[in-house]
Amino acid sequence: MADAEPHIRSLADLGETIAGELGDMISSREIINGELVLHAQRDSIVKILMFLRDDVNCQFKLLMELCGVDYPEREERFDVVYCLLSLTQNMRVRLKLSTDEASPVPSVTGVYSSAGWWEREAWDLYGIYFSDHPDLRRILSDYGFEGHPLRKDFPLTGYVEIRYDDEQKRVVYEPVNLTQEYRNFDFLSPWEGVQQLLPGDEKAEAAEEEGGDA
Repeated sequence: MADAEPHIRSLADLGETIAGELGDMISSREIINGELVLHAQRDSIVKILMFLRDDVNCQFKLLMELCGVDYPEREERFDVVYCLLSLTQNMRVRLKLSTDEASPVPSVTGVYSSAGWWEREAWDLYGIYFSDHPDLRRILSDYGFEGHPLRKDFPLTGYVEIRYDDEQKRVVYEPVNLTQEYRNFDFLSPWEGVQQLLPGDEKAEAAEEEGGDA
């Protein structure tokens, strides 16, 4: 724990420096699991990342990851998370902003070229739109795919299924057709859920009754 304290103090000092330079562009900051987390204003994300990349006290030259997170109960249901690494300072920082389905997030491909594919992934899987992206299109799912499969309200079965039709000699898309109806399971153990009377027991009871009458 003693070894971690200087690192935590360094992160706290860095967070204070960044907040002092960027002002209202950073809405809040905190340290979580030994990592500095900054909450950013959506429209200022490009300026913030340029500062974190170029400032002598930061030098976060590497964008290690960009991803989306879905909180459907919130008004702004999506978070966009940027994970940065500074080899010079030997530090990491995580930047977060929130948005909804209609509000675009400025693309940061002009700051980090690696953001291009990750922004496409967030668009494909969550439907988060990045304005000024040079080539915003699906990257993991098919071009004709409907919906965004990592949203919490996206059905596990999807909306369509794909198969090769031998008669048409091509791949076809069809609405999902579940071959088995939904069943309720009691999730009891074999000892708890076993039937008291097994099929066929009624025949044995009838034979015993006939023998008794005789």
